[in-house]
Amino acid sequence: MGTVLAGVHPVLEALRAGRPIERILIARGASTSRLQEILDRSRAAGIPLRFQARQVLDRMSGPTPHQGVVAVAAAHHYAAFEDLIPRSRLLVALDGVEDPHNLGAIIRTAHAAGADGLVVPERRSAGLSPVVAKAAAGALEYLPVARVVNLSRALDRLKESGYWVYGLDERGEHVYDRLQYAERAAFVLGAEGRGLHEHVRTRCDFLVRIPCRGPIGSLNVSVAAGIVLFEWRRQRAESE
Repeated sequence: MGTVLAGVHPVLEALRAGRPIERILIARGASTSRLQEILDRSRAAGIPLRFQARQVLDRMSGPTPHQGVVAVAAAHHYAAFEDLIPRSRLLVALDGVEDPHNLGAIIRTAHAAGADGLVVPERRSAGLSPVVAKAAAGALEYLPVARVVNLSRALDRLKESGYWVYGLDERGEHVYDRLQYAERAAFVLGAEGRGLHEHVRTRCDFLVRIPCRGPIGSLNVSVAAGIVLFEWRRQRAESE
């Protein structure tokens, strides 16, 4: 988790200053004019809002009085998804990757492979916390990360814009290095153990797998990302 800001004044000042915010929690039933300003500014900035029981905010804020509002600060600003679409050739989308170390490692790998951006959902995803920034080893400064409300709709939008979508799945029909990838490609990776959600799987044009030897049938998601992304890069180098 990122830095927790508790109380109306700290949260409001962070919003006014444009500080990156991961999410804001409001106590159910809390209502003041200053809380309303926080709600309005959060919605205008596209920051996720969650209404929680007051006890949840109590635990997050510890001894600091929260006055009905807690914010979790992010380590970095999110990019706008629509801005990534026209200027990118290679995008990475994550479905349910909640481990911050894995997210940071994927950011680092994606940047090294020449990806133009990363797409994560608001829910079922690690945020851009200091842990993620450290694991990314500086790559977060160069690789834009966009956050979307609905990943399935985001994939539909990419397909409408000319991208081909490739989902990594250990049961996929296609072996990763026997498929000719499109010049504009989006690779979708799911959480370890659970894989892609069904509504995300159905958006993929191709499901690809990385064959593994031995009894363990899958790779760490950041390792899998590196394998397929560098294969895309290899194919592009050969065709250009």
